[in-house]
Parts: sequence; structure tokens; C-alpha cells
Amino acid sequence: MAFFSLIEPQLVVELLALGLATGFLAGLLGIGGGMLMVPFVTFILTSKGYPAEYVVKMAVATSLATICFTSLSSVRAHHKRGAVKWPIVRLLAPGILFGSLLGAQIAVALPGKVLSILFAIFVAFSATQMFLDRKPHPSRSMPGAVGTFSMGTLIGGLSSLVGAGGAFVSVPFMTWCNVKIHDAVGTSSALGFPIAFAGTLGYIWAGQGLPQMPPGSFGYLYLPGLILIALASMTMAPIGARTAHRMDIRPLRRLFAVVLYILAAYFLLR
Repeated sequence: MAFFSLIEPQLVVELLALGLATGFLAGLLGIGGGMLMVPFVTFILTSKGYPAEYVVKMAVATSLATICFTSLSSVRAHHKRGAVKWPIVRLLAPGILFGSLLGAQIAVALPGKVLSILFAIFVAFSATQMFLDRKPHPSRSMPGAVGTFSMGTLIGGLSSLVGAGGAFVSVPFMTWCNVKIHDAVGTSSALGFPIAFAGTLGYIWAGQGLPQMPPGSFGYLYLPGLILIALASMTMAPIGARTAHRMDIRPLRRLFAVVLYILAAYFLLR
């Protein structure tokens, strides 16, 4: 693409390295890539001197767009194992689409500092869940149409705000509603696409015509980051997944939780 000629070779290397690390860790630890992508894309773009008010929103938009690609490969693997409950996907999808579009508009209206604080809270919460290896106890069935739409709106809205695929809310919710954990994870992977797609569209629309955007930007979406990170992460995710089956990853999950606390502190202090 023509805009790649405008990008420094060092930036290309940094984005590819981030994609490789994100993909491997996502496959190894079963985490969403947004927890790594958002802080490091923010750091990379900030170091290049791009406006501080834009970089967090660009990082979130780029993270969501990457999930569009990674979720497709993930859902295909889960579907082959019969772990995707499509009736639940159909119930939650309308609320998720609405919430994702709404969440993106709320995010771009917020000051960059406020969005950084929200992301830091999300990362710290995810790190705590990972460190404690806490799993919800199932207690009831899926709610009715209104309750499901409302929950979908919440999942989509929160995911758009922080650039995540929604598993941090949807998996505990479905498990709480007596969906088996493997089915909840598989179904969550199918929900990742509508979350990411609607959220990405919202960020693209809201970021049109802004001055001083990096070369290759499409609204708040940073296209070079999307392409390079997505290609690298989709290459490494299967390798991480295979590695996970050969070792006990619980100590690694706790170590990674500590790294997430450091990233959360970075976002609060910057």
C-alpha cells in the first residue's frame, strides 16, 4: 500500500513485534489482545510525536479492528468443536451492535486522559481476575429478551471503550447463566466480531477530518498498525495455543498479571 512508504522502518518493526507478542500471548494465556495492543500502540504513537489527545483513541480503534480478523479464526476453531452456541449469539448480537456503536461515540467524546483512566481500571480488573484465577459460580439461566439486549448493550459498550473483544464480561455472564465454560469461551469468540466491527465503524466515523493524524489513518483507525499487527498476531496465535497444551500456564498467567498491573500504572501516571 502507498501509505507504507510514509512509515519509518523502525515503526514497521515495532508494530510487527507487537503483533507477534500479542498473538503468541493470546494463544498461550487465552487473553484478549487489547490489553497489550492498546498500551503499546499508545506508547509507540506517542513516541512519534502524534497528538496525545488522539493516540489512546487510535490505539483502541486499532485494537478493535484487529479483533475483527483474529475473532474469525478463533470462532472457526471453536465452531468445529461445537463450542459456539449460536442461539445465544443471535440473542446478544443486537444489543452488542447497539452498545458498540454507542460506546465508540462516548469514547471519542471523552478527553484522552479520562479514557486512559478507564482503560487502566479495565486492565487492573483483568489482572486481578487472572492473578486469582477466579471463576464465577453458575446460578441461573439466560434472561429474557429485554435482559439479554441490555446485557449485550453493556458488553458492546464497555468493549468499545477499552478496545477489547468483550470476553471479560461475556464469559463470566454466560457462565453465571449456567453455560458451560468451554461453550462460554467459544460463544464469546463469535461475539467478538460484531463488537469489534461496530466499534471500529464508530471510531472511523467519529475521527473523520481531524488534523495532524498519522499517515495512513482512517478516522481514528491506524491502518498500518491494523495490517501489521493483525498479520503478525494471526501467525503467532496458533503457536501460542499449541505451546499452552504442553505446559502448566497458571504461573505464567500470574506473572503476566503483574505485567498488566505495571501497564495499568503507566496509563494512570502518563
